[in-house]
Amino acid sequence: MRYALLLHYPEMTPEDMGDDAWAEGMREFDEYAKALDDAGVLISAEVLQPSAVTTTVTAPDGTLRVQDGPFADTKEQLGGTFVIDVADLDAAIGWAGRAPSISWGTVEVRPSATRFENGAWTPFAN
Repeated sequence: MRYALLLHYPEMTPEDMGDDAWAEGMREFDEYAKALDDAGVLISAEVLQPSAVTTTVTAPDGTLRVQDGPFADTKEQLGGTFVIDVADLDAAIGWAGRAPSISWGTVEVRPSATRFENGAWTPFAN
C-alpha cells in the first residue's frame, strides 16, 4: 500500500535556526530518507521551496485566478513529502513517527487511491 507522508511545520531559515541547527536538521532528514530507501519502501521524496514562492491557481467561476503565495495563511506549511510503499497503515505510522520534523510539526499519513503509470490511471487495491 502506498502512503504519502505530508510534513507540515513552521517554515524556518538558517538565519532563524542558526547554521549548526540547520545542518543538523539536514543531516537528520538525509538519514531518514536513507533509512526509508535502505528498507526498500521509498518511492519518492521532495523538499518544497518556501511558501513565499508558492503560486495558487483557482477558477471557481471558470475564470482563472492566479495568486502569489499560499492559499491559507497558517503557521505551518507543507514543507515536504515522502511517498512510501509499505504493508499497512501501522507500518506507515511507524515511518511517520521517525520523521525528523515530528517534534516540531505534524506528519499527515494519507493512503494513495490511484496512480498514473504507463499512460493510465491504476487504482490501488485495499
